[in-house]
Amino acid sequence: MTSTSGNNADASWRPKVVIFDLLTALLDSWTLWNASTPSGTEEEGRRWRARYLEITFCQGAYAPYESLMKQAAAEAGVAASAPDALLSNWSSLQAWPGTFAVLRRLKAQGYKLGVVTNCSKTLGNIAVDCAATSKTGEQLAFDAVMTAEESGFYKPVKQAYDAILEAMGVSADEALFVAGSAGDVQGATNAGMRVVWHNHVGLAAKGSAVPLRESKSLDDALKGFI
Repeated sequence: MTSTSGNNADASWRPKVVIFDLLTALLDSWTLWNASTPSGTEEEGRRWRARYLEITFCQGAYAPYESLMKQAAAEAGVAASAPDALLSNWSSLQAWPGTFAVLRRLKAQGYKLGVVTNCSKTLGNIAVDCAATSKTGEQLAFDAVMTAEESGFYKPVKQAYDAILEAMGVSADEALFVAGSAGDVQGATNAGMRVVWHNHVGLAAKGSAVPLRESKSLDDALKGFI
């Protein structure tokens, strides 16, 4: 599953920085959400996650992440025990296969790496550690991390993306954004960045924005840059 947008494609262009969505582009948070429900099923987990995405992507200004997670469960008909289980097991988040190797290759090529994520500072820092640690315990550092709590905004509003660009000291046209959700494809495009989409879970496209490339694997989504 790949796609290319003629509007943004430029074989000679190279970004100064690569900025990632965290919880879907780098991490398999979906499996943990599913496992945190009483049934432990994808059906229940995705129903809860879908409502959560609707809430956060319409939220705009920051409100406590944990409260939105619990609101989503209640509105999706998922037991209140699910958010508590998710929070308790947050540090067990797993990166998608090959994620660490891709990050290491990008670092070796001189790219600065950033993360912008729709969660609290505490949970964001834990999740970043999960993404930046290999199976053997090797670690790498992102050059900048911006949570919704720190920026004051949830993606996909422009201010959320502007905050990570400012933190990295670059303009939008110097950044490549790696989306995890469909909303990120549109949001990051609206913020002026070129976008590739690591659509590992097969989410449906939303909006009119088309990524430079879409793939189920991170290394293929970044083909041409690594």
